[in-house]
Amino acid sequence: MNHPTFHLSESLGPTDHVQGPEHAPVTIVEYGDFECPHCKKASGAVKLLLARFNGQVRFAFRSFPLEDVHPYAMGAAAAAECAAGQDRFWEMHDVLFERQGHLEPRRLIEYARGLGLDMGRFIAEMDAGIYLQRIRGNQDSGNASGVRATPTFFVAGEIVDVSYGLRALPDAVEATLRSRTTVD
Repeated sequence: MNHPTFHLSESLGPTDHVQGPEHAPVTIVEYGDFECPHCKKASGAVKLLLARFNGQVRFAFRSFPLEDVHPYAMGAAAAAECAAGQDRFWEMHDVLFERQGHLEPRRLIEYARGLGLDMGRFIAEMDAGIYLQRIRGNQDSGNASGVRATPTFFVAGEIVDVSYGLRALPDAVEATLRSRTTVD
């Protein structure tokens, strides 16, 4: 049985949260949920991947809260976006995964305070839901790209099946790097 091949429907833009050099030969995009235990495991694997392929990989994280199964995922995504507004996305990203079992609204405020964020701004932005549209946009682009679960990764715009393990991720990066060096 042939499975459809899914491609990233929306390339990186100015609102994406990115690590790694802009002109890296390989770009990875993850659609993730801060309350998903598989995403927490993947976050550690991504750190190892970035270290292993230092300078060769650009990584972007897009929030894709699975609200039907994770009641605190949307709030956590909003907290990460509010932190991003204060140039602290990756710090909040790490805290949310480290403390994944405790993503209640009052805890999000504690985490923001712990990161030294402007609390008046953080609380006002959370209360106003100013990043909800951005998160919904990530969900829409994920759905259009074939995302059905989290984490879902795209390497060089192609979906990578990690359902049998995260080993598929570095394998896909290596294959992409090999194909790019043989083409050049």
